[in-house]
Amino acid sequence: MSKIVSGAGRVKSLAKAASLLDCFGRDSRAMTLAELAEQAGLPKPTAHQHLVTLKELGFVEQDVKGDRYRLGIRLFQLGSLYLANLELGREAQPVVDRLARITGETVHLSIFDGLYAVMVDRRESDSGPYQMVMNIEGAPAYCTGVGKAMLAFQPDAAVERVIAAGLVRFTERTITEAGELRADLARVRDRGFAIDDDEHQFGQRCVAAPIRNAAGQVFAAISVAAPAARVPDSRIEVLGELVVQSAETIARRLGWHG
Repeated sequence: MSKIVSGAGRVKSLAKAASLLDCFGRDSRAMTLAELAEQAGLPKPTAHQHLVTLKELGFVEQDVKGDRYRLGIRLFQLGSLYLANLELGREAQPVVDRLARITGETVHLSIFDGLYAVMVDRRESDSGPYQMVMNIEGAPAYCTGVGKAMLAFQPDAAVERVIAAGLVRFTERTITEAGELRADLARVRDRGFAIDDDEHQFGQRCVAAPIRNAAGQVFAAISVAAPAARVPDSRIEVLGELVVQSAETIARRLGWHG
């Protein structure tokens, strides 16, 4: 996670509490007091004092034994409110809904966090009213349709950061070689949409297109996902055109006029 930066107007006690929350990550979901104090650079008594307050407020929880802390439900609630107010979610809702209805398949809307594609919206074709969801874990950008659709239009440094983090194999089709990934991202740029061909989830195909913000930067993506049996090669081009059109519609609603 990002580090807490200093500033003249910063409240020190709040900054210390935030530094403790910032210690938690994908590889450190539950931590002891000693681990948190060391990573945050705080004395153990100070760290404990702030953790007591954070626990009372619901920002952290303790496990059954009481020797490890993890992020609390209050952060999830705040995150849900943040997502509910995202301009992207608001402007994309009718487009996502229409795409699901036209294709009869599941539609995902995701944003890029630097390494992962974090799903913020999902519409099941037969699920009834539109519902916003949040996938806290996210999915690797290098082996998902939405992830590759976004990654292909990021600076080279962003691509290299993803590669450096490791290209872990999920299926037999997962791209695990850096050169192969770069070549695949080039193909994404050429055709305008990405394909996840059974690369992240076995038996699943996904076609995704990048979404630009008002400044023209790719920060999100929209996809159609379905069992591979329902997405033969002959259907990929059709779905590709649909997701590109949907992505461009959302981008225009966000103020992009490129």
